[in-house]
Amino acid sequence: MPKKMLIVLKGIGRYWFLFLVLIIVIIAIYNREIALWLTAITLVLFLVSYFPTLFSRVKIMRLTKKYYKIEDIAIAQELKKPIRKIREKLFDLSHDQKKKKWLIVFLNKRYIFYHQDTIEKFKEVYNKEHDIKKILQNLKEFKVKTLDEVKAIKEALIRFERIEE
Repeated sequence: MPKKMLIVLKGIGRYWFLFLVLIIVIIAIYNREIALWLTAITLVLFLVSYFPTLFSRVKIMRLTKKYYKIEDIAIAQELKKPIRKIREKLFDLSHDQKKKKWLIVFLNKRYIFYHQDTIEKFKEVYNKEHDIKKILQNLKEFKVKTLDEVKAIKEALIRFERIEE
């Protein structure tokens, strides 16, 4: 396909919704009934296009709640999905954690999900002790293994204003 044609198709792909609205408005001038049907069909298709992302997010959350700590690679293996897609979902989920009970951190080029119980235990220990090594010792049963993980959890909780420094 010629390069100019690809550029045109990409432009249409980005603005398809605006083109569709314009077409519906033009049709509405001549025939309102057809425009209403097109609008209804468009809304249904628009809503249906969000179902796959919704279901994958629900599957990830259902799986992660079974573990105190789980990494993106393990999630991808469990769900039999490409690691790239799992990382995209975890990236999206990691931005909206201010009021969540769980936590997702990005550490050493991987996403790590921490269960609500792990975070509650971290907060409990952190309020008593600010020493990272002692926090790590208390979190061994929750599969937290390194000081870097403890630091990443602490920084994320501070960033999302869930604990105070």
